[in-house]
Amino acid sequence: MLFFCRNMDFISWELEIEMNKKDIAEIRKQFKLETDLLKIAEIYNVYIKQDTSEIFHEESRSFSLLDREQQELFLANFKKVLAGKLDIKLFEVKFQRPEEGQADHTQHLLYEGLHADDAEGWKGNMQRVALKMVEETPYEKDMVITFIRGTYFKTTKREPDETEAAMRDEVYTTPFVLSSMNQTELPKSSLVFDFIEKEFKSNIMADPVIKLSSPVGGFLFPSFTNNAADVNRILYSAAKANKPDFQFIENVLNGDEITTAEDDKVVFEEIVKHVIGDEVNSRTLAGVYDEINSMLEVEAEDEDEPAPMLDSKEVERVLKASGIKDISTEKVEQAFQQVTDDRQYEMKASHIVPKYGAKSIKINTKVAEIKIGPEDLRYVKQVNYNGRRCILIEVEEDTVVEGFKLLAEEELE
Repeated sequence: MLFFCRNMDFISWELEIEMNKKDIAEIRKQFKLETDLLKIAEIYNVYIKQDTSEIFHEESRSFSLLDREQQELFLANFKKVLAGKLDIKLFEVKFQRPEEGQADHTQHLLYEGLHADDAEGWKGNMQRVALKMVEETPYEKDMVITFIRGTYFKTTKREPDETEAAMRDEVYTTPFVLSSMNQTELPKSSLVFDFIEKEFKSNIMADPVIKLSSPVGGFLFPSFTNNAADVNRILYSAAKANKPDFQFIENVLNGDEITTAEDDKVVFEEIVKHVIGDEVNSRTLAGVYDEINSMLEVEAEDEDEPAPMLDSKEVERVLKASGIKDISTEKVEQAFQQVTDDRQYEMKASHIVPKYGAKSIKINTKVAEIKIGPEDLRYVKQVNYNGRRCILIEVEEDTVVEGFKLLAEEELE
C-alpha cells in the first residue's frame, strides 16, 4: 500500500497498480445523500465565459450548506463523471515527472489542495488547476468547472461470523478530489399562459442552464486499487467514448500519453496483417480470438492477476496456437516495428477480443452489417454459390426473420 506523505519528493514512482472497474463501481455508487461511506467536505465552482482565459465568477463553500436539491443534482453529475468503461471513456493516467522547480504541476496542486489544512488553501490550489484548464483552450461555450474534496470509506471484507456493524469498525479511508466540467446553454424561449392576467405571454429566460446531466470531462485524484491509493495516477473522464482530449491530458493534467481500447485493437489488426496478410479464413480468426479469450479467463478467475498483455512474444504464441504456419519471432517483431515503431509495444488483451457472449464482431458487406459473438465466428464462411460470393452461417435451428420462419432453399453444391 502507498501511504500519503506531505513531502512530494518521497512519493514512490515505482508503484504499478491499475484501477479496475470494480474499484470505480464501488466508489461511484456511494455518490448519494444517504451514505456514511462517502463524505464531501467542500465544493468549489468556477464559471468561465466562452473565448476567455480568466475566471468570471467563483464560489467556494461547504457541501453540506447546499440545499438538498442542489446536492442531488451535483451527486448525479459526479456519478456521470465516473460512468463508462475503462480505456474507452475512463482512462487511468500516469503523471509526468515534474521538472525541477515546476510549481504548477497538477499532481502537486491536487496533492497540496487535498491535504490543505483550511478551505482557503484548498480553494487556492483548485483555482490554479482551473486557470490551467482555461488558459490551455478557450471554450466555445460558457463552462462551469466544479471541484469537490471528500473522503471515501471502504469497509473490509466481512468474515463469515462477522456482523454488518462489526465489519464497519474497520474501514480503508481515502481522501480524494473530484472535478467535473459542464457546458452551459441558454434556455429556449417559450409561450406560456398567465392564469392571473388570463393572457398568453412569451417566457424568455436569460439565465444560463448548467448541464449537470452531461459532463464533458473530469477527473478523480488519486487513483486507487484494492484499497491502495496511488497519487502518481489520476482517473481521467473523457467527453466521448474513445475520444480523450490528449492535449488536456498532457498540458493540463501533466499526464503521460495514453492509448484507447480502439487504438490497441487497430494496432493489433495491423500487426497481424503485416505478419499473415489481410486474407484469413473464419476458422483461423476464431482460433485467434479463442487464444486471447483464454488469457482473459485466467484473469477473471483471479482478480489479483494483472491485466494480460500482448507483446510480440504473446502475439507470436497466439498466432502459432491458432494454426497459422510460417510464423517467426523475426517476422512478428518486424511487424511491431513497422506498425508502432516500438518492438516492445504492449496491448491489453481485453482491448483486442470482444467479451464472449457479446455480439460485437462486425461482418461488413454492401447488403448488410452482421454482428456475431467471437465464439460463433467459426460457423461463418464465405462461399461461392451460383457464381456469386455469399456469406454462409451454419445454424442448428430454424432461422426467424420478423417472426417468420425462412424456408430452406436449394442445397449448395
